[in-house]
Amino acid sequence: MANLLAHHYGPDVVLFDDPFLATLLQRIGSPSTGTAEIPGLVRTGYQRLLQEVLAREFPRRAQRAPTRMTTQEPRAFVQGDFLCRETKLVICAVIRAGILPAQACYEAAIEVLPPANVRLDFLNMSRVTDAQHHVTGVRLDGSKIGGPVDDAIVLVPDPMGATGGTVCRAFEVYRELGGPGPRGFVAAHLMVTPEAVRRVTSSHPGLRVYGGRLDRGLSSERALASPPGTYPDEERGLTDVQYIVPGAGGMGELLTNSWV
Repeated sequence: MANLLAHHYGPDVVLFDDPFLATLLQRIGSPSTGTAEIPGLVRTGYQRLLQEVLAREFPRRAQRAPTRMTTQEPRAFVQGDFLCRETKLVICAVIRAGILPAQACYEAAIEVLPPANVRLDFLNMSRVTDAQHHVTGVRLDGSKIGGPVDDAIVLVPDPMGATGGTVCRAFEVYRELGGPGPRGFVAAHLMVTPEAVRRVTSSHPGLRVYGGRLDRGLSSERALASPPGTYPDEERGLTDVQYIVPGAGGMGELLTNSWV
């Protein structure tokens, strides 16, 4: 498993201190990285994040399994704690920047889990802004949900965890389905701000937040010199119009090469 960044946000927040992810995210945000390269880099980042989510969130089961050598040598068995392949995984693609990340997670998941137990849902969301371009909320414009999520792990791959509004709204949508609810709910971000972490963990305790990188570039000097969460009132990663600093400069626009 990847190394983790020590912080004071609580047990529901997992922040990585991983050289591979750090270097990949540096490339994603670099001004020299073009739109033709971005999709492949994002896909690689989410394949890496999915491995960590499954390793840390999925139940495991002790198993003894044959290999192709077993017919020749009866002792040729592998034995250990493997992912419980009976556990269901629901991946929620948010129709903004989340489509490619969700598809990448889906494709990686069915390499180790039965395809019948992995589902891909879609939520069409858009930011709501005021006249000063400040984000005031998240609007749900439509959805395609493939059934209940009872006892499943729900994963929302949202590359830029800016305000936390998208994750909170997605959680509410699934909670409104009724029933016993999911076994776990996980948000996976390439980059996440302290503002998003605080909003999600305070609004929905138990919702797990994964971040490839914590972006808090507008924080005070003493906050930046201390473990994250030490001085929460002095931590800031968002501009006045809710763009992440240092961030990656509009992930959704880069993934679609929008001419804006």
